[in-house]
This record gives sequence, structure tokens and C-alpha cells, in this order.
Amino acid sequence: MSKEIICEKIVIKDVFSKWYRIPEYQRPYVWDSEQVLELLEDIMGAMSSNSDAQYFLGSMVLKINKKIEGSISYDEYELLDGQQRVTTLFLLTAVIRDLANRENKTLIENCSNSIYQKEDEYQDSPERMRIIFDIRDEVKSFINEFIKKPDGTNKIDELSIKSEIDNANISVRNMSKSILTIRKYFIENISALESFYKFLRTKVLMIYVATEELQNAFQLFTVMNNRGVKLRNSDILKALNLKELRNNAERANWAKKWEDIESYFGDNFDNFLSHLRTILVKQKANHNLLKEYEDNIYSPREFDRTTKTYTTKTPLLEKGINTFEYIEKFYNIYSEIFENDNYYLKNSFEFSNYLTLMIKGFEADYWIAPLLEYYNKFKTNKIIDFIKVLDKKFSADWITSISPTSRIENVNSIIKDIDLAVKANEVLSANSLNIDIADFERVITSSIYGRRYAKYLLLKIDLLYHGHTTKFAPPDIISIEHILPQNPSSSSKWVNDFTVPQREEWTDKLGNLTLISRRKNAAQGNRDFDIKKDKYFKGNVELFSNSIRIYNQYNSWLIKDLQENHKEVVGKLMKEYR
Repeated sequence: MSKEIICEKIVIKDVFSKWYRIPEYQRPYVWDSEQVLELLEDIMGAMSSNSDAQYFLGSMVLKINKKIEGSISYDEYELLDGQQRVTTLFLLTAVIRDLANRENKTLIENCSNSIYQKEDEYQDSPERMRIIFDIRDEVKSFINEFIKKPDGTNKIDELSIKSEIDNANISVRNMSKSILTIRKYFIENISALESFYKFLRTKVLMIYVATEELQNAFQLFTVMNNRGVKLRNSDILKALNLKELRNNAERANWAKKWEDIESYFGDNFDNFLSHLRTILVKQKANHNLLKEYEDNIYSPREFDRTTKTYTTKTPLLEKGINTFEYIEKFYNIYSEIFENDNYYLKNSFEFSNYLTLMIKGFEADYWIAPLLEYYNKFKTNKIIDFIKVLDKKFSADWITSISPTSRIENVNSIIKDIDLAVKANEVLSANSLNIDIADFERVITSSIYGRRYAKYLLLKIDLLYHGHTTKFAPPDIISIEHILPQNPSSSSKWVNDFTVPQREEWTDKLGNLTLISRRKNAAQGNRDFDIKKDKYFKGNVELFSNSIRIYNQYNSWLIKDLQENHKEVVGKLMKEYR
């Protein structure tokens, strides 16, 4: 087979005279309405500016496959890069076919021929789609129903339903949205429909790079990054591992599994792969995700300071099956932990409550890596004890202002201790989980309002009062409220009840802060305590155990009340952290 690489420019009418296949290892169709509109407006703008000038749209990376059907031989192109844009043009062509004036049979026939070839027994030509979608069966069915069939894109009610189903195939959902966006655009610009299509077909061009050699095609895929959806580290990582699989069925199987995992994590997929990198390497990342996998996982080296040379080490993972199986294993672990798929965790409010606290309260997520690795090694054995000490360690390091780099190193030390431990108790008593309790107490007894960890501390206090007999479920909208206001009016009771030094010392301390389930209202928040309780907090604290306690326990809010509450909540925290 030739290893020649072909690179040419091609206008859109010739793009859709070829045959394409979107292979099973490709990403789903992910363009949103904004990207589709940008494409349409770019082309329309170029046409309006100079309808005789050519307009460059982007590039494609193709792998050439030789095909024979009957007596006809032809080239089919695996679309490795550029599929988002080409798929959008495919959808656009179907929409123009269905919106075109019924008397313009030439336009309609031209669009139809760009979508699929009808069977012609006299030419020995079978029916064949211009683009075959191997990414999922649901996509093939969608294409047959809404793209291949005339008037398919006019089924706006069915498309609207498909565009809004959260658990639908991601490609089907986004294709439905794109069709509706394109239809709306051309209905609003119906007079320009025919001229737009003529300009698109004859003046808009793309660059394509094609090769018959799979190795070359994948290499091109990793270096091409056009103006559409930029290649993510995970996209290239998938391609690098799929090219190691020589069996087509095996490659298709792992490509579909990868897509399922990617769909589960969405935009957080690279983060998940970063957690796995941390578990394997146990060092702070110094490069982007792809380079970390290449340099520190697949081809790790160790620098010898004496000889000033690098020594190759054993790979932490092999490319191909080994990598796919590792990712699948930790995806299952992640699902069991975070979706409560494990029976023991599903029936443990204490575990899920701490997990909720950490998800909602922490600003960083690198605590996830040691939790995944602990479960990987010890399953549910003392996992509640572990998540509690992990929460304390991670939060205490943050609250006592340990640098981010040191906090990451501490997390890596925890993972190392997990790997070295034979029994779960060895992890729980490891030095890597120790905290500076004196420094922690110093911080939480001082003014904390305005600190990034303030919401976490109040959520933690709320959880401690809430307990674990029911699910801890704080609302999405949370505000921190001062009981003694920050800026009371000069005529308010607050000014009489608190001296200026008392307000300066106590206003921003834990004992004066509580959570409410809506955004702050400065005017209401400045009211006197008895009015505030009745008018402002009623109906806004029902989801917070600590807030309910305060407004049930106290009928006044004087300096002695504030100090008493401060002592209680600090004591509650200190008991937990000790």
C-alpha cells in the first residue's frame, strides 16, 4: 500500500462528490448553535463582501480506503479531522433541499445527490450515503429518518423533542439542534437561499490531506487543528491508543466504550484523565495532559545527576488495550463512588454526605485522585473513615493557606501511602494525613468572611449539625448572611447593642455568619434581629440545620449571644478536626 500523502484544495461541490465514513473512534457531533451560526454568517458575510472571491473554510484529514461494490471501485475516506464542519455542511444541504422552492428541481436534485446516491441498476451503482456514520447506530437511524428522506428536516416537532432529551445520544441531540438553527437562519434569509448555496458550492473551499497508511493518518490527525472544535488532549490520546489496535472489531469496541465514558464526563473528561495521571505518576504535572501521558506514563525516564543522562524506566501503562482497560476500570470506580452504584455506599448517608460537602464546598478537585485510588485498593473497607480524614486534610491545608503546590504534593503523598499500605488502617494513620491543628484553630477563630473557604466552613458546620440520618442536600444557590449586619443604619438597634470595637472584631467571625438559600438582600439583611428573623429568614433557612438552630435557639442577638454561638460552632469544628 502506498504511503504517499496527498494535499489539495477542493471546493464544496467536489467535497460532496466523494464518499466519507466517520469511523467508530471519532468524537460525537458536538457543535452547538453558536458555532453553526458562526459558520453560516461567515459564509454569508464572505458572499456579501465579494461573491466572486474564494473563501477558505477549513481543513480535513482523511484516510483513503479502496472499496469495490459490484463492478465499481471507488475511494472511501475515513474522516479523521474536520468531521464537525463537514457534518454541519451535510445537515445544511438537507435543510436547503427541504426549504427550496419546489419548482427549482435542479437545486433539489443537486442537494439530494450530495446527500446520497440512488440505486441505478443500469450503471451498476448501489444506493450509498455520502457520509456513513459509524459512531453509533442511533446516529445512522437519525440520518436515515431526517437527512436522507425529503422533508426530513421539516419535522420540527420531532427534532425539537430530540434536541431537548438529556439522555439522548449526544450526536443526535446536537444534530437536531443544528438543523433547527439552520432552518431558522434560512427562513429569516429565504431570499438569499439559492445564492448562498451557489456560493457555498462553487466558491467555498477546504484543504484536505489524505493518505492510505493508517499510521500516517493518525499522525496527521494529531497535528492538524483547524478552526472548528479544537482537538482536546483526550481526542489525541484516544487516537494514539486506537492506532495500536490492529483488529477492526476490537478498535470499534473500545472506540464506543471511550465515547460512552467521554459522554458521561462531558467537558470534565480531561480532568478525569488528569486524576488517573496523578494516580500513576504521583507527581505534580509540569506539562499538558497529552505530554504528561507520553513522557511520564508511556515513556518515563529518570535523570542521573552524576552521569547527566536519562535512563528509560518501565512504562506505567502500555498504549492500546492496557490504557483502555485502565481507564474503563477507573470509570467504573468513579461511577460506583459518585453515582452510589456500590450497594454499601448507596446505603450510607454518612459517605454521601461528606462527598456532597466536598463537591459543593471545595474549589479544587484533586482530592478525587486519592479517593479513587483508595477505593481501587481497599473498596469500602473503612472508606467512611478515609473520606472524613481526606476531607479534613484537604480542607485544613486550604484553610491554613498552604501553597497550591504543597497541597498537590500532600495529595501525592497520600496516594503513595495508599499504594504502600497493606491494610486500610495504615492509610488512616499515615503522616501524610496529619494537619496543623493549632494553625487551623487560629484561622477559624479569626475573621473569615470574604475568604474563599468561608462557604465551605459554614457548610461543614451545617453538616455537623445535620448528622447522617438523612441526606445532606444544600441548594445550588447559597449565600452567606451576617446576623449582625456589616453596615447597620445609625438609627438601628444594632448600633445601640454593639459598640464600634465589638462590631469591628466580631462581624466577620464564624459565630456571626449563617447560610441562607437565596441571594443576599442588603436592605433586608440590615433589619433588626427580631424583624429579620420573621421577615427575612423565614423560608430561607429551612434547608440549613445550623441556621435553623440559631433562629430557634436565640431570641436576641447581643454580644453575649454572638460570642456564645461562636464558641459553640468553633468547638464543633475543633472536635471534628481533632
